[in-house]
Amino acid sequence: MDIYKPKIKDLIVISPDVFKDDRGYFFECFSKSKYSVIGIDLSFVQDNESYSRKNVIRGLHFQCNPYAQGKLIRVIKGSILDIAVDIRKASPTFGNYFSIELNDINKKQLWIPPGFAHGYAVLSNEVILTYKCTAYYNPSSEITIIWNDPDIGIEWGINNPIISEKDKKGKRLKDIKIVF
Repeated sequence: MDIYKPKIKDLIVISPDVFKDDRGYFFECFSKSKYSVIGIDLSFVQDNESYSRKNVIRGLHFQCNPYAQGKLIRVIKGSILDIAVDIRKASPTFGNYFSIELNDINKKQLWIPPGFAHGYAVLSNEVILTYKCTAYYNPSSEITIIWNDPDIGIEWGINNPIISEKDKKGKRLKDIKIVF
């Protein structure tokens, strides 16, 4: 397993060891003992799976304390541009984002700890992704940052995005009271 730590502190990109032969492939997509060694030492309480089609943008979502979620993201089928926005007020990278292509070929995973907003854009015709969460979904604590917040300036790589009504009503980061 290869580990990459981006410039935004506490994010981790994991490239698992994939064993391939003429039958297919095998890899460990999670091992509590191995992941705790690299700094992912929180308990996961919920697994989610999402299906979307090309040009969909989902996000940018997060939950406030005490329901803040850490997420371990991976793609089962297709390709996404995954986005993590640092929303920790005291962080030197507050308001900055990290992006990475996650797909069913590279098998990379992105660890996004509490204190980040998350979103993604679908690059392939369709995508199935899964993510492990460290806290249960709590709709009353969920906040959406508008996907095209000019202060963040995310380059999504999609010309005509498909956005849900909920995500269209997101707020700009500067207008949200952040308590991370």
